[in-house]
Amino acid sequence: MTALVRGDAEIVPVSLGPRSYDIVIGRGVIATLGARIAELRPGAKVFIVTDENVAAHAMAPAQAALKRAGITSGQMIVPPGESSKSYGVLEQACEAILDAQIERSDLIVALGGGVIGDLAGFAAAVVRRGLDYIQVPTTLLAQVDSSVGGKTAIDSRQGKNLIGAFHQPILVVADTALLDTLPEREFRAGYAELVKYGLLGDAAFFSWLEAHWRDIFAVASSRGSAREHAVAVACRAKAAIVGRDERETGERALLNLGHTFGHALEAACGFSDRLLHGEAIAVGMVLAFEFSARRGLIPASEAERVKRHFAEVGLPTSPAAICGPLPSLDRVMELIGQDKKVRRGMLTFILVRAIGSAVIETGVAEGDVRAFLNEKLA
Repeated sequence: MTALVRGDAEIVPVSLGPRSYDIVIGRGVIATLGARIAELRPGAKVFIVTDENVAAHAMAPAQAALKRAGITSGQMIVPPGESSKSYGVLEQACEAILDAQIERSDLIVALGGGVIGDLAGFAAAVVRRGLDYIQVPTTLLAQVDSSVGGKTAIDSRQGKNLIGAFHQPILVVADTALLDTLPEREFRAGYAELVKYGLLGDAAFFSWLEAHWRDIFAVASSRGSAREHAVAVACRAKAAIVGRDERETGERALLNLGHTFGHALEAACGFSDRLLHGEAIAVGMVLAFEFSARRGLIPASEAERVKRHFAEVGLPTSPAAICGPLPSLDRVMELIGQDKKVRRGMLTFILVRAIGSAVIETGVAEGDVRAFLNEKLA
């Protein structure tokens, strides 16, 4: 684990050779956005993609930072929510970028949560055969996960994030003060992705989270708080994995702990407020630990410990917690069959041998998964 964040900002490098970039973490760092862009790309114009909710509280400081640096900017504001990760909204974003006469030497800024990062990043990947972009994540989930690593995508009827591209940003500016405005449910959902880093590779971090999670949820009044520390630890963990396996040909798949179950449940609920992404991942991680216990990889007490922590935080821990009717077993299995880790029709799951020790389990029998989920969906 890293030391607590000190100073005005914590800089976490993502080492990818000529595509390397920094993650800037701290309270108020959005004020430095214009200066950082001017240093990286002198003379560039900027096009901001955001949503209606984020625009209400983050657009003004972002534009003020750009104006101070003498940077011209345009903008597009889309509806909030997963529905904006669609063909239709992607088309609108691409056309808006072209209408603004954004050239290949200019920049896209993704100002928002995971949906905006995925949408704007994918548009940047394809407009003019590739534009550079900057992530300014405004949710906890985006700051610790989706803004780092270059995964961009929209959703399909067949499942989540099935149409996209690897396209690395050139900078990530994670202003933790922006998290103060998040609804509590959204913050809790992002916390699930934060816990993931402890569960998959850092048992000591998970123990720290068990002891300090309330401090992360509290609004910090100074730099160097538990929130900044937690975001920095998560970003360092992801940056290290991405640096070793950028395109998910091996180790990076471990970052999908809980996602095979979680994405299927999220899609089965129609990508709606019935089950937020982070909530789906919380349920998915509990299921992954319980399935690991079922297969004799860990004692049941390890799965119970994880379930207990999520419940204490207020996150759902089973499909039974989903609002409304549960999806059918056949539908969930159909969606699992579309998971990106499937190889030649064989199911692959990220399971665990201990808290802090995730493994890639290939060739998992469909019958075993069906029997397990049949109990959980009953």
